[in-house]
Amino acid sequence: MTPLDPIALGLPHRAPFVFVDEVTELEPGVRAVAHKVFPADEPFFRGHFPGDPLVPGVLLTEALAQTAGLAAGQPGRSFRLTAIKAMKFLAAVRPDEAVTLSAVKRGAVGGLWQFDVEAKVGAALVASGVVVLSEV
Repeated sequence: MTPLDPIALGLPHRAPFVFVDEVTELEPGVRAVAHKVFPADEPFFRGHFPGDPLVPGVLLTEALAQTAGLAAGQPGRSFRLTAIKAMKFLAAVRPDEAVTLSAVKRGAVGGLWQFDVEAKVGAALVASGVVVLSEV
């Protein structure tokens, strides 16, 4: 699949709060795989942590939630992060590393959609968890 622009796919976020660079796999309503590189010149790296910069877990979680929103793939419908049911950070993500983000729908009830999410750098799993989105 040719990489797709997340904004063109309906991601409602805009700079500086877009944490998905491209989408490389998409089964609307089922799953998505996306990629993100957090450039070394991002201002948050100056304070997180000086001399040992790493991507904050909350931003990695947001990137995974945005990927889940793209996986929902519901044109004309909007979703918001409602819950983080579980999130584990297994390794640090450093500036300029390519992160692969994936979200797979676990289930939906009413307007709530639950996704299993993972982030990898290369073959190494760096974060995993479960997020819940609600339809607005």
